[in-house]
Amino acid sequence: MSEKHILIVDDDEDLSFIISEMLESYGYQVTSAADGETALSLLSGHRYHLILLDINLPDATGFELCQELRRVSTVPVIFASARTSETDRITGFDIGGDDYLPKPYSMKELLARVNALMRRTYGFTEEERKVNFGDVTVNLTARTVTRAGEAVSLSLREFDLLAYLCEHRNTAVPKEKLLSEVWGAFSMVEPSTLAVHIRWLREKLEENPAKPVYLKTVFKVGYLLEVPETKQEGEKYE
Repeated sequence: MSEKHILIVDDDEDLSFIISEMLESYGYQVTSAADGETALSLLSGHRYHLILLDINLPDATGFELCQELRRVSTVPVIFASARTSETDRITGFDIGGDDYLPKPYSMKELLARVNALMRRTYGFTEEERKVNFGDVTVNLTARTVTRAGEAVSLSLREFDLLAYLCEHRNTAVPKEKLLSEVWGAFSMVEPSTLAVHIRWLREKLEENPAKPVYLKTVFKVGYLLEVPETKQEGEKYE
């Protein structure tokens, strides 16, 4: 398999080191953060395939961090904590956790859960999914964008918005749907924020942002990514 990147967020540095060594021995790439602030900083600049998240952190709770993360990402999260009450476990799942592993746990069980969640999320194949339009290539698997072969820098929100439009290309997506799916169903984001992000994407991806060829406005509805009807990379014919 191509290397998957895991972020461990736990203030127990000795435990993080042990887990890192174990996961790396099975082909994973691992980064550790000892607090929420460091984790958010790492998440703003890197893509991770899975997060192993403790609940009791020095500057926040894992619950708070997960809630913040779920505003911008669907990356799988495994809560690993000494807090084992039913209430904590339910809370973990309710705010977007994918699994809950009570401490203490064996490395064997942790590895099994990581492998299982990776398979459920990314499947058994490593085929990349790409959407191409004009000179732009959006790699939905690697979360990268290139234009004329050059990397395009997008914020997490910009990429998530573009990715959602790619997944629903050639379909007019209502503004309310984009706000709900990209910013979160309970976010208090104004429609003008969506318009600003669309403008930023056009400035980075369109030849003439004032007359977009691909990222189009659908009057009284929302937005549409118009892509030529050709088979995109990583897709299968029915």
